Amino acid sequence: MSKEKQDEQVFDLNRIRDLIELMKEHDLSEVDLRQDTQRIRLRRGPENVPMMTLPQAVSAASIGTADVSTAAETKSDNSVFIISPTVGTFYSKANPDSSPFVKVGDVVSPDTVVCLVEAMKMYNEITAGVSGKIIACLVKNEEAVDVNKPLFKVIPT
Repeated sequence: MSKEKQDEQVFDLNRIRDLIELMKEHDLSEVDLRQDTQRIRLRRGPENVPMMTLPQAVSAASIGTADVSTAAETKSDNSVFIISPTVGTFYSKANPDSSPFVKVGDVVSPDTVVCLVEAMKMYNEITAGVSGKIIACLVKNEEAVDVNKPLFKVIPT
């Protein structure tokens, strides 16, 4: 198949329309597809929504009233949260027989994978986004999580 023919398949207007409808139907904020050297990335919704693979560590005070007890505990220790960038199912380990990605007491760097969040059969690696020490895991394995749900509490270094 010629290079030109491949380009037409990846960027076919009907394919793009189908992807947009799929995004609407499943309330997806982003689709990122790659084929060889071609890439198509579609985003919808506000620009400030965290990306699936780029979670943010947020200060305890910024969580608000959704988790008042945790926020109250953390004001004096300067801790931050690693939050879920998407709705899905939290997995603390890659498979049932493996060890957890991280546990309380572990030191992490911004690129340390701390968990997986599965959404629609897509497993998203969640990285710490901050350097520090894990002081609490705030969700249980296989628990459902929402966007911006605190997953881990970290003391930054």
